[in-house]
Amino acid sequence: MPTQETLHQHLQVCDELYQLAHEENRHLKEHRRAPESTQLEHKRALLERLDQSLTSLRIDIADTKTGREQRQLVEEVRSRILQVLQLTNENEQLLLRVSLSRGLEPTGAPTLSPAMLQKIYNRTVS
Repeated sequence: MPTQETLHQHLQVCDELYQLAHEENRHLKEHRRAPESTQLEHKRALLERLDQSLTSLRIDIADTKTGREQRQLVEEVRSRILQVLQLTNENEQLLLRVSLSRGLEPTGAPTLSPAMLQKIYNRTVS
């Protein structure tokens, strides 16, 4: 089981991704256009941090007993990942609708595909 510090760091990255997905959702609903390039760069940076966090989780496997606090943190991470999945799916649908309504191609914005987030979820669970 990963250490508490590693889990806290991973949860923080997941929380930031959730906040960003929320901002993107709000932007798509209000402005009915793709997010600005600064938001997309921030998303790319967060996805890079997520990748690093996942690497840390894989490396930081301790063979100590799983404590109650660690189990609780793992549940928080799982919950946040599911929330990010749900919001990301909604954002992709909104972006597609906006793009189609304007006759534009969907942007090459980095997205968290459901398959990618499912892998993240599965790695966190195990």
